[in-house]
Amino acid sequence: MCGIIGYIGPKNAVDVIMEGLSRLEYRGYDSAGLALVKQDDFVVRRAQGKLSGLRGKLEADPQSGHLGMGHTRWATHGRPSETNAHPHLAGQVAVVHNGIIENYLELKAKLMAKGCVFSSETDTEIVAHLLTTVMDEQGLDLPTALYQALGRIRGSYALVILDRRRPDLLVGARKDSPLILGLGREPGEYFLASDVPAFLSHSNRVVFLSDGDVVVVQNGAHVITDVHGNPQQRREDLVSWSPAMAEKAGYTHFMQKEIFEQPRALVDTLAGRVKSGSPDVFLPDLATADEELISAKRLIFLACGTSYHAGLVGKFLVENLARVPTDVDLGSEFRYRDPLVGPGDLVVAISQSGETADTLAAVREAKAKGAKALTICNVVGSSLTRESAGVLYTHAGPEIGVASTKAFTTQLIALFMLALHLGRLRGAITPERGLQLVEDLVQLPGLLTLALERENQVRAVAERFCQAQDFLFLGRGICYPIALEGALKLKEISYIHAEGYPAGEMKHGPIALIDEKMPVVVLANQNDVLEKVISNMQEVRARGGKVIAVTEADNALACGLADAVISVPDCPPLLAPILLTVPLQLLAYHVAVLRGTDVDQPRNLAKSVTVE
Repeated sequence: MCGIIGYIGPKNAVDVIMEGLSRLEYRGYDSAGLALVKQDDFVVRRAQGKLSGLRGKLEADPQSGHLGMGHTRWATHGRPSETNAHPHLAGQVAVVHNGIIENYLELKAKLMAKGCVFSSETDTEIVAHLLTTVMDEQGLDLPTALYQALGRIRGSYALVILDRRRPDLLVGARKDSPLILGLGREPGEYFLASDVPAFLSHSNRVVFLSDGDVVVVQNGAHVITDVHGNPQQRREDLVSWSPAMAEKAGYTHFMQKEIFEQPRALVDTLAGRVKSGSPDVFLPDLATADEELISAKRLIFLACGTSYHAGLVGKFLVENLARVPTDVDLGSEFRYRDPLVGPGDLVVAISQSGETADTLAAVREAKAKGAKALTICNVVGSSLTRESAGVLYTHAGPEIGVASTKAFTTQLIALFMLALHLGRLRGAITPERGLQLVEDLVQLPGLLTLALERENQVRAVAERFCQAQDFLFLGRGICYPIALEGALKLKEISYIHAEGYPAGEMKHGPIALIDEKMPVVVLANQNDVLEKVISNMQEVRARGGKVIAVTEADNALACGLADAVISVPDCPPLLAPILLTVPLQLLAYHVAVLRGTDVDQPRNLAKSVTVE
C-alpha cells in the first residue's frame, strides 16, 4: 500500500512532492524517491528507510522543476533498499507504482529475451521496460504505448508515468489501487495521488478515477479514457475534509480506517495465489520443496499476541484440511523450556512486523535443533523473513493503529491458504473439495464488506454496554480463538477487563463471575457445535448475565436467547473466524470511542514488540 504523488504546474515540484509524501508516509516507509523532468532528462533521488533519508539528500543537493512525481514504499516484491525504491526508469520513461503485477515473472522473462537489463527486484520495473519496448518497437507516444502495455499486465496498479522528452506530459492509470486526480488552483496545475491528503493543502477539487481509467495531462488540460483509449466522463468533486482529517481518508481514527480496509487487504493477499476454477493455491514465496511439505511430521506455529490467536485458528485449519499434527506456542515461552523440536518438524512463525523479539528467538531455537522455518509476515525483508527458508507474505499494507485489525485477518487468510496447499500436496483434499474451498476464499472479501455495512448495529450494542467493567467472550471449536482476540481488542483500546474462553470451559471457573452486570459476547454461528453454544447461552441467562450474540440473522434460536444481537452474513464454517472477527473489532472500537480512550495509541502499548 504505497504512497504516490505526481505534480505538474507553476510551483516547485520538489516542494509539492515532499509535502505530499510526508502526508502519505503512513502508507509505506521502507524507502522513498522522486523524479523530475528537466532539460529532456530525469533528475532522480532515492533513499532507503523513512522519508527523512530522501529529505536529507535533497537538502544536501537542492533541486527544482515543474514536473515530477514521488513515491513512499511499502515493500512487496523485493526487499527494502535504495535499488528497489521507486521511481524506476527504462529508456525515456520513469514509473511509480502501487499494487502488484501478478504476471511479472512471465513479462520479465520475455523482456530479458529482448535484451532488457533489470536493476531491481521489483515487479514495478517491468512496467518501465514494457513501455519503453512498445514505444521503441512501434514508434508510439507514451499514452498510446500505455494502452497496449496495460493489455499485457495482470494484477493491481496505480501508476504515474513521466516521459523525459515531454515536460508537458503527466500520465496515470489505475486498477484495484487508488489514484485520484487533483485539479489545482493555478492554470495548468494538476496532481495525481493515491490519497487526497497528498495535495489537499493546494486544492480540494478532485476527480476520483475509476478502475480501468487512464488519465493524460498535457498542454494544461486533462483527458480520461479507458484502457482502449475511449473517452470517459468523470465528475469533479469538492473535498470538505481538513488536511488532518484526510490523512485518515475521512475516518476518525486509523484503526477505524484499517477495519474498513480489510476487504481490500484480503483481495491483495489472495491476488495471484487463488483463481476460481482451480483447486490449488500458488505460493511461490514459500521456496520450500513440495517433498519437504509432504514429509513434515508436525507443524508448530510460533507467535505472540494477536498473531498467537491466528496460530490457534491455524491449528484447526491445518489439522482439518491437511491432517497434519499441529502445535501452537507462544514465542515468549517456547525457547525457555528446552522444547521437543527437531528434524522433520516445520515451524511457522507468524508476525505482522517480522521483528517480534520473542518470536524471532523462538525460531532461532527451533532451527538450532534441526527444524525448518517458514514465516507468515506483512513486512518484506524483516528479520523473521531473513531467518526463514520460505515466506508467505500478507499484503495488508501499513497498519498505523497499534491494535491489529487487518494484519490479523490477512494472517488468517494466509493460514487458510497454507492449510489448503498442504492438504492438496498430501492428498487430504480432493480436487472437488479444493475447488469449493477456493471458491469460498474468493467470495470472502464480499462477505466482509456486508459485515462492515452493519456497523450501526454494532454501535448500538456498544452504546448499551460501554459502561460495563467486565466482559466475557465465549466461542467453541475453530471460533474460540476469536473469542480470545475479541477480548484482547476490547481491553487493549478501552481498558475494560475482558476475558476470552472456550465456551466449554465456562463451567470450570468463569461462570462464578457472571451476574446481571456482566455482558457475555457469544460467537453463535451455525456449525456442528451450535447446540453446545446454545446450552452455554442458557447457562448465562440463568445467572442473570447479558448475552450479546454474534450470529447469522436467520439463526432464530440464538437470536431468541440474546439480549442483543450482532448479525453477520452466512459463511462456510472454516472461514467463520475471519468474518466473526469484524464485528468484535467494531465493538471494541466503538466502546473505546464512547469511553474517550486513545484508540490509535493506547497506553503502554507499542506496534511492534522488539524487546523481551
